[in-house]
Amino acid sequence: MKLLKPLSLLLVSVGYIISVGAHSAPASDAWITLGTMAGPMPNAHHSQPANALLVGGKTYLVDAGDGTAGQLTKAGLNIKNIDAVFLSHLHFDHTGGLPAILSLRWQTETQRELTIYGPPGTQQTVDGIFAFMRFGALGHYGVPGQVPAAPQSHVKVVEIKDGSELVFDGFRFSAIRNTHYSWPTDSREYQQFQALSFKFTLPDYTVVYTGDTGPSDAVTKLSQGADLLISEMMDVAHTVNLVKKMSPDMPPMTLQHMQRHLSTHHLTPDQVGQLATRARVKKLVITHMAPGLVTPEEFAKYRAEVAEFYSGAITIANDLDRFELHE
Repeated sequence: MKLLKPLSLLLVSVGYIISVGAHSAPASDAWITLGTMAGPMPNAHHSQPANALLVGGKTYLVDAGDGTAGQLTKAGLNIKNIDAVFLSHLHFDHTGGLPAILSLRWQTETQRELTIYGPPGTQQTVDGIFAFMRFGALGHYGVPGQVPAAPQSHVKVVEIKDGSELVFDGFRFSAIRNTHYSWPTDSREYQQFQALSFKFTLPDYTVVYTGDTGPSDAVTKLSQGADLLISEMMDVAHTVNLVKKMSPDMPPMTLQHMQRHLSTHHLTPDQVGQLATRARVKKLVITHMAPGLVTPEEFAKYRAEVAEFYSGAITIANDLDRFELHE
């Protein structure tokens, strides 16, 4: 696995130059972890969940948490060149950066069509962003006689669900429902709210992205034999203690609900290792970490906990890490 961390290397390797009129070599296929820390707490060292998938010179976003626009720039990627966005679910730490992306595209009069793929509710979410943009777009730059385009110009939404399969230029896309929600299967909420995991099948390489999930047989099946598994992970006890410290006045029932959500709808280090082993994946990259890791000792601690259950290559990702999609 070739991992490029220095920004200068990223700018060269990605092959996207922001300057108008610049020429660059075609980008190699890669996965870039733009933001690697779970929400909802902001962090000085990590942006919130977002990834860039580069295939055949095209750029696809996989989740778009707060800070994504800035992270794209740091990775040497042009926000105007995004071809599609894939949203795994509609929690705000995975969608908070989308209003900035749509607004900045509109302000720079981007003509390239952007398609946003996401679970049921994505259309409503994006329509809400357009409503947020409406007044500012109407006034535009305040130049008399200027006729602004509608906020929704060159953007469309395609809602996907458990079992959806799509074909793109250079890869096949599959989505399955995971266990990030635990609504009863006979409830209205079960149909209304879906959290999805994704599989990107290139001609000679396969990437699986868990999104947010708890232990899931469906995710294990989706991940079978994957070349690269991008998995979420959480230290639940540590995260709950941090929440208590930051919000000492949180009502006990609210804290109880949060603890239940974190412990059943996310993966602990041992569960991540077990998933990777059962699925026989070749390489494991861990992201969406909570709490955010800073010191080498913290990275080593969690890596060792996963390695007790998985003997393959393990990387706990930092923001802007790049993983080449080839053997």
